[in-house]
Amino acid sequence: MRVRVGLLLILALLGGCNRSKKRTIAVIPKGTAHIFWLTVRAGAEAAAKEYGLEMEWNGPPAETDYSRQIQILDSYIARQVDAIALAATEKTALNNSLERAKAAGIPVTIFDSGVDSDNFMTFIATNNFEAGQMGARTLAKLIGNKGKVAVVMNAPGSVSTMDRERGFEETIAKEFPEIKIVATQFGMSDRAKAMSAAENMLTANPDLNGMFASAEPSSVGAAQAVKARNLSGKLKLVTFDSSDGLVEALKENTIQAMVVQDPFKMGHDAVKSLADKLNGQSPPKRIDLSARVVMGTDLDKPEIQQLLNPIKK
Repeated sequence: MRVRVGLLLILALLGGCNRSKKRTIAVIPKGTAHIFWLTVRAGAEAAAKEYGLEMEWNGPPAETDYSRQIQILDSYIARQVDAIALAATEKTALNNSLERAKAAGIPVTIFDSGVDSDNFMTFIATNNFEAGQMGARTLAKLIGNKGKVAVVMNAPGSVSTMDRERGFEETIAKEFPEIKIVATQFGMSDRAKAMSAAENMLTANPDLNGMFASAEPSSVGAAQAVKARNLSGKLKLVTFDSSDGLVEALKENTIQAMVVQDPFKMGHDAVKSLADKLNGQSPPKRIDLSARVVMGTDLDKPEIQQLLNPIKK
């Protein structure tokens, strides 16, 4: 009887050990408030389930809360999680933490927005400079390749949106000499602040022909400002990312075009890269994802519906 009880205890302990060996991946977004990040999370969760991983999701409430993201990252490093996927709020703020993660032997995939550090395994993101170029060429076509435009930017230090803004500005300067960027303001990754920034630029420049917004909160704020001033269809607006509200604004012609990423795939592939590493593979150092321009006439296309509604796949 004692032997049997002893065997049962050993089996129970072994079972507990096996369960504890389920590897944990931490996914840290830049923020948690916007639909973009909810879609990233859905993709990350799908990949975690696919590869038999435990996934923890934790990020700052606002994309400008740099110190909170550092705290979250440091806590995961201290816990010695198996791997980390991180979208950096600011390109240099996390460098010391990334150095500690490397010293601890924790593989890190950076996704969406880059860092000024080499202490990571893989970088997965939309080719944001190219996406900014798409926005510039689309807006230029909408306003007949001449006129005055403004840009509602996202936030200082955010590499992804800075690359989009740079792609937009350089393409306008190089390819469209009759278009002038007469105003730029940050929306600070906040819809209300972005609306205020757009309204300020519209007030100062009543003869604007077009506007570009470089992120979801900037896009929502710009669309609200344009609609509030009864400028829908008159001022041409090209936005970035998608949400139900932005799609509605596209349908009613407040927005004429959206440059759309694939956040579901971004979240999925960030976790997949870490799963591959934990399984002995060597993921590439950089993986570029493509953006796509969506016009109102594209909304009924099945591939566009899948892109805009990935959680319902």
